[in-house]
Amino acid sequence: MLYNAFPSLLHYLPGSHNILFKNMTEQRKFILEKIKEHQESLDLNNPQDFIDYFLIKMEKKHSKQSEFTMDNLITSLWDLLTARIEAISITLRYGLLLLLKHPEVTAKVQEEINHVVGRNQSPCMQDRSRMPYTDAVIHEIMRYIVVVPNNLPHAAAQDIKFREYIIPKGTTILTSLTSILHDGKEFPNPEQFDPGHFLDKTGNFKKSDYFMAFSAGKRVCAGEGLARMELFLLLVSILQHFTLKSLVDPKNIDTTQLLKALGSLLHFYEVYFIAF
Repeated sequence: MLYNAFPSLLHYLPGSHNILFKNMTEQRKFILEKIKEHQESLDLNNPQDFIDYFLIKMEKKHSKQSEFTMDNLITSLWDLLTARIEAISITLRYGLLLLLKHPEVTAKVQEEINHVVGRNQSPCMQDRSRMPYTDAVIHEIMRYIVVVPNNLPHAAAQDIKFREYIIPKGTTILTSLTSILHDGKEFPNPEQFDPGHFLDKTGNFKKSDYFMAFSAGKRVCAGEGLARMELFLLLVSILQHFTLKSLVDPKNIDTTQLLKALGSLLHFYEVYFIAF
Protein backbone atom coordinates (compact mmCIF):
# COMPACT_ATOMS: atom_id res chain seq x y z
CA MET A 1 0.00 0.00 0.00
CA LEU A 2 2.86 2.35 0.84
CA TYR A 3 4.60 1.56 -2.45
CA ASN A 4 1.38 2.21 -4.41
CA ALA A 5 0.94 5.58 -2.68
CA PHE A 6 4.59 6.72 -2.86
CA PRO A 7 6.34 4.66 -5.58
CA SER A 8 9.27 7.01 -6.15
CA LEU A 9 9.91 7.67 -2.46
CA LEU A 10 10.66 4.03 -1.59
CA HIS A 11 13.56 3.95 -4.04
CA TYR A 12 15.40 6.40 -1.76
CA LEU A 13 14.60 4.74 1.57
CA PRO A 14 16.81 1.98 3.05
CA GLY A 15 15.36 -1.47 3.52
CA SER A 16 15.12 -4.99 2.13
CA HIS A 17 12.84 -3.79 -0.68
CA ASN A 18 15.95 -2.41 -2.39
CA ILE A 19 17.26 -5.98 -2.73
CA LEU A 20 14.00 -6.86 -4.47
CA PHE A 21 14.35 -3.91 -6.85
CA LYS A 22 17.95 -4.90 -7.61
CA ASN A 23 17.03 -8.54 -8.26
CA MET A 24 14.15 -7.56 -10.53
CA THR A 25 16.45 -5.24 -12.50
CA GLU A 26 18.95 -8.08 -12.97
CA GLN A 27 16.19 -10.48 -14.00
CA ARG A 28 14.83 -7.99 -16.53
CA LYS A 29 18.35 -7.48 -17.92
CA PHE A 30 18.78 -11.25 -18.32
CA ILE A 31 15.40 -11.58 -20.07
CA LEU A 32 16.17 -8.70 -22.46
CA GLU A 33 19.48 -10.34 -23.38
CA LYS A 34 17.69 -13.59 -24.24
CA ILE A 35 15.08 -11.74 -26.29
CA LYS A 36 17.83 -9.97 -28.24
CA GLU A 37 19.52 -13.31 -28.96
CA HIS A 38 16.23 -14.67 -30.29
CA GLN A 39 15.64 -11.57 -32.43
CA GLU A 40 19.03 -12.03 -34.08
CA SER A 41 18.45 -15.72 -34.86
CA LEU A 42 14.70 -15.63 -35.53
CA ASP A 43 13.48 -17.81 -38.40
CA LEU A 44 9.85 -16.98 -39.19
CA ASN A 45 9.35 -20.39 -40.79
CA ASN A 46 10.98 -22.37 -38.00
CA PRO A 47 10.22 -20.98 -34.52
CA GLN A 48 12.08 -22.84 -31.76
CA ASP A 49 10.39 -21.82 -28.53
CA PHE A 50 7.96 -19.53 -26.71
CA ILE A 51 10.02 -16.38 -27.35
CA ASP A 52 10.21 -17.06 -31.10
CA TYR A 53 6.46 -17.58 -31.35
CA PHE A 54 5.80 -14.40 -29.40
CA LEU A 55 8.20 -12.36 -31.57
CA ILE A 56 6.47 -13.64 -34.72
CA LYS A 57 3.11 -12.57 -33.29
CA MET A 58 4.59 -9.13 -32.55
CA GLU A 59 5.67 -8.74 -36.16
CA LYS A 60 2.26 -9.81 -37.48
CA LYS A 61 0.12 -7.68 -35.16
CA HIS A 62 -2.34 -5.46 -37.01
CA SER A 63 -3.61 -3.32 -34.15
CA LYS A 64 -2.11 -1.03 -31.55
CA GLN A 65 -4.39 -2.79 -29.05
CA SER A 66 -2.61 -6.11 -29.60
CA GLU A 67 -1.49 -7.90 -26.46
CA PHE A 68 1.70 -8.99 -28.25
CA THR A 69 4.02 -6.23 -27.00
CA MET A 70 7.55 -6.19 -25.68
CA ASP A 71 6.35 -5.36 -22.17
CA ASN A 72 3.97 -8.33 -22.19
CA LEU A 73 6.72 -10.63 -23.49
CA ILE A 74 9.06 -9.54 -20.69
CA THR A 75 6.31 -9.94 -18.07
CA SER A 76 5.34 -13.40 -19.36
CA LEU A 77 8.95 -14.57 -19.29
CA TRP A 78 9.39 -13.15 -15.80
CA ASP A 79 6.32 -15.15 -14.72
CA LEU A 80 7.78 -18.33 -16.18
CA LEU A 81 11.21 -17.86 -14.63
CA THR A 82 10.40 -16.54 -11.17
CA ALA A 83 6.78 -17.08 -10.18
CA ARG A 84 6.85 -20.68 -11.48
CA ILE A 85 10.09 -21.52 -9.67
CA GLU A 86 8.78 -20.08 -6.39
CA ALA A 87 5.46 -21.90 -6.71
CA ILE A 88 7.16 -25.23 -7.46
CA SER A 89 9.58 -24.79 -4.55
CA ILE A 90 6.73 -24.11 -2.09
CA THR A 91 4.63 -26.97 -3.48
CA LEU A 92 7.49 -29.48 -3.22
CA ARG A 93 8.46 -28.44 0.31
CA TYR A 94 4.85 -28.53 1.48
CA GLY A 95 4.26 -31.78 -0.43
CA LEU A 96 7.15 -33.51 1.33
CA LEU A 97 5.82 -32.30 4.67
CA LEU A 98 2.38 -33.77 3.89
CA LEU A 99 3.98 -37.06 2.82
CA LEU A 100 5.87 -37.17 6.12
CA LYS A 101 2.59 -36.61 7.92
CA HIS A 102 0.88 -39.36 5.93
CA PRO A 103 3.39 -42.24 5.47
CA GLU A 104 0.61 -44.54 4.23
CA VAL A 105 0.14 -42.21 1.24
CA THR A 106 3.88 -42.17 0.57
CA ALA A 107 3.97 -45.97 0.63
CA LYS A 108 1.18 -46.21 -1.99
CA VAL A 109 2.95 -43.72 -4.26
CA GLN A 110 6.22 -45.65 -4.02
CA GLU A 111 4.41 -48.91 -4.72
CA GLU A 112 2.95 -47.38 -7.88
CA ILE A 113 6.35 -46.01 -8.90
CA ASN A 114 7.92 -49.46 -8.49
CA HIS A 115 5.18 -51.06 -10.57
CA VAL A 116 5.13 -48.53 -13.43
CA VAL A 117 8.61 -46.96 -13.57
CA GLY A 118 10.81 -49.30 -11.58
CA ARG A 119 14.15 -48.39 -10.03
CA ASN A 120 16.44 -48.55 -13.05
CA GLN A 121 14.97 -45.91 -15.35
CA SER A 122 14.02 -42.26 -15.01
CA PRO A 123 10.33 -41.30 -14.99
CA CYS A 124 8.84 -39.57 -18.03
CA MET A 125 5.58 -37.75 -18.66
CA GLN A 126 4.12 -40.76 -20.47
CA ASP A 127 4.16 -42.57 -17.12
CA ARG A 128 1.68 -40.18 -15.54
CA SER A 129 -1.35 -41.62 -17.34
CA ARG A 130 -0.49 -45.02 -15.82
CA MET A 131 -0.03 -43.61 -12.30
CA PRO A 132 -3.47 -42.36 -11.22
CA TYR A 133 -2.73 -42.47 -7.49
CA THR A 134 0.48 -40.44 -7.83
CA ASP A 135 -1.32 -37.94 -10.06
CA ALA A 136 -4.10 -37.67 -7.48
CA VAL A 137 -1.58 -37.08 -4.68
CA ILE A 138 0.09 -34.22 -6.59
CA HIS A 139 -3.29 -32.62 -7.31
CA GLU A 140 -4.33 -33.02 -3.68
CA ILE A 141 -1.10 -31.36 -2.49
CA MET A 142 -1.83 -28.34 -4.68
CA ARG A 143 -5.48 -28.30 -3.64
CA TYR A 144 -4.69 -28.58 0.04
CA ILE A 145 -2.03 -25.87 0.28
CA VAL A 146 -3.39 -23.28 -2.23
CA VAL A 147 -0.08 -21.56 -3.04
CA VAL A 148 -1.80 -18.27 -3.98
CA PRO A 149 -5.00 -18.20 -1.86
CA ASN A 150 -6.55 -15.04 -3.33
CA ASN A 151 -5.02 -15.20 -6.78
CA LEU A 152 -3.39 -12.21 -8.47
CA PRO A 153 -5.42 -9.21 -9.68
CA HIS A 154 -7.37 -9.72 -12.90
CA ALA A 155 -9.61 -7.30 -14.77
CA ALA A 156 -13.03 -7.69 -16.39
CA ALA A 157 -12.59 -7.67 -20.18
CA GLN A 158 -16.17 -6.44 -20.63
CA ASP A 159 -19.25 -5.52 -18.62
CA ILE A 160 -20.42 -8.68 -16.83
CA LYS A 161 -23.63 -9.47 -14.99
CA PHE A 162 -22.96 -11.82 -12.09
CA ARG A 163 -26.07 -12.79 -10.18
CA GLU A 164 -27.66 -9.45 -9.22
CA TYR A 165 -24.43 -7.48 -9.68
CA ILE A 166 -22.99 -5.61 -12.66
CA ILE A 167 -19.18 -5.70 -12.90
CA PRO A 168 -18.06 -2.88 -15.25
CA LYS A 169 -15.35 -3.44 -17.82
CA GLY A 170 -11.88 -2.81 -16.39
CA THR A 171 -12.87 -3.59 -12.80
CA THR A 172 -10.06 -5.25 -10.83
CA ILE A 173 -11.12 -8.72 -9.66
CA LEU A 174 -9.54 -10.94 -7.02
CA THR A 175 -10.61 -14.60 -7.19
CA SER A 176 -10.67 -16.49 -3.89
CA LEU A 177 -9.06 -19.73 -5.03
CA THR A 178 -9.31 -21.11 -1.48
CA SER A 179 -13.11 -20.95 -1.61
CA ILE A 180 -13.04 -23.06 -4.80
CA LEU A 181 -10.33 -25.55 -3.88
CA HIS A 182 -11.83 -26.05 -0.41
CA ASP A 183 -15.44 -26.27 -1.54
CA GLY A 184 -17.09 -28.86 0.70
CA LYS A 185 -19.57 -30.06 -1.94
CA GLU A 186 -16.87 -30.87 -4.49
CA PHE A 187 -14.24 -32.01 -1.96
CA PRO A 188 -15.81 -33.65 1.13
CA ASN A 189 -13.87 -32.78 4.30
CA PRO A 190 -11.80 -30.18 2.40
CA GLU A 191 -9.53 -29.44 5.38
CA GLN A 192 -8.26 -33.02 5.32
CA PHE A 193 -5.44 -34.19 3.05
CA ASP A 194 -7.06 -36.96 1.01
CA PRO A 195 -5.90 -38.07 -2.50
CA GLY A 196 -9.33 -39.70 -2.82
CA HIS A 197 -10.66 -36.27 -3.76
CA PHE A 198 -9.21 -36.96 -7.22
CA LEU A 199 -9.97 -40.66 -7.55
CA ASP A 200 -13.17 -42.37 -8.67
CA LYS A 201 -14.61 -45.56 -7.15
CA THR A 202 -12.41 -47.73 -9.40
CA GLY A 203 -9.19 -45.95 -8.48
CA ASN A 204 -8.84 -44.02 -11.74
CA PHE A 205 -7.85 -40.36 -11.74
CA LYS A 206 -10.86 -38.06 -11.60
CA LYS A 207 -10.67 -34.55 -13.05
CA SER A 208 -12.46 -31.70 -11.32
CA ASP A 209 -13.59 -28.37 -12.74
CA TYR A 210 -12.97 -26.96 -9.28
CA PHE A 211 -9.23 -27.56 -9.53
CA MET A 212 -7.98 -24.01 -10.13
CA ALA A 213 -4.61 -24.04 -8.41
CA PHE A 214 -3.13 -22.16 -11.38
CA SER A 215 -5.71 -19.36 -11.36
CA ALA A 216 -8.86 -18.97 -13.42
CA GLY A 217 -9.97 -17.23 -16.57
CA LYS A 218 -8.09 -16.26 -19.72
CA ARG A 219 -5.02 -15.06 -17.78
CA VAL A 220 -4.34 -18.42 -16.17
CA CYS A 221 -0.74 -19.09 -15.13
CA ALA A 222 1.43 -19.12 -18.26
CA GLY A 223 3.69 -21.75 -16.73
CA GLU A 224 0.96 -24.22 -15.75
CA GLY A 225 1.97 -26.93 -18.21
CA LEU A 226 5.64 -26.64 -17.33
CA ALA A 227 4.90 -26.60 -13.59
CA ARG A 228 2.73 -29.72 -13.80
CA MET A 229 5.48 -31.54 -15.68
CA GLU A 230 8.23 -30.50 -13.25
CA LEU A 231 6.21 -31.36 -10.15
CA PHE A 232 5.48 -34.85 -11.43
CA LEU A 233 9.05 -35.61 -12.54
CA LEU A 234 10.69 -34.15 -9.43
CA LEU A 235 8.41 -35.77 -6.87
CA VAL A 236 8.48 -39.18 -8.58
CA SER A 237 12.28 -39.01 -8.89
CA ILE A 238 12.64 -38.24 -5.16
CA LEU A 239 10.35 -41.05 -4.02
CA GLN A 240 11.88 -43.44 -6.54
CA HIS A 241 15.28 -43.21 -4.87
CA PHE A 242 14.65 -42.16 -1.27
CA THR A 243 12.62 -43.05 1.79
CA LEU A 244 11.44 -40.00 3.73
CA LYS A 245 11.93 -40.06 7.49
CA SER A 246 10.71 -37.44 9.93
CA LEU A 247 12.69 -36.45 13.02
CA VAL A 248 9.43 -36.39 14.99
CA ASP A 249 6.41 -38.66 15.23
CA PRO A 250 4.20 -38.08 12.15
CA LYS A 251 1.26 -37.47 14.52
CA ASN A 252 3.08 -34.41 15.87
CA ILE A 253 3.83 -32.86 12.47
CA ASP A 254 2.07 -29.51 12.06
CA THR A 255 0.83 -28.93 8.50
CA THR A 256 -1.08 -25.72 9.23
CA GLN A 257 0.11 -22.64 7.41
CA LEU A 258 1.89 -19.79 9.19
CA LEU A 259 0.54 -17.25 6.73
CA LYS A 260 -2.22 -17.19 4.15
CA ALA A 261 -2.15 -13.88 2.31
CA LEU A 262 -0.72 -13.29 -1.17
CA GLY A 263 1.15 -16.57 -0.78
CA SER A 264 1.33 -19.52 1.58
CA LEU A 265 4.05 -19.93 4.21
CA LEU A 266 4.68 -23.22 6.01
CA HIS A 267 6.54 -24.23 9.15
CA PHE A 268 10.22 -25.06 8.83
CA TYR A 269 10.98 -28.74 9.29
CA GLU A 270 13.78 -31.30 8.98
CA VAL A 271 13.66 -34.52 7.01
CA TYR A 272 16.02 -37.44 6.34
CA PHE A 273 16.38 -38.68 2.76
CA ILE A 274 17.43 -42.34 3.05
CA ALA A 275 18.64 -43.93 -0.18
CA PHE A 276 17.28 -47.38 -1.02
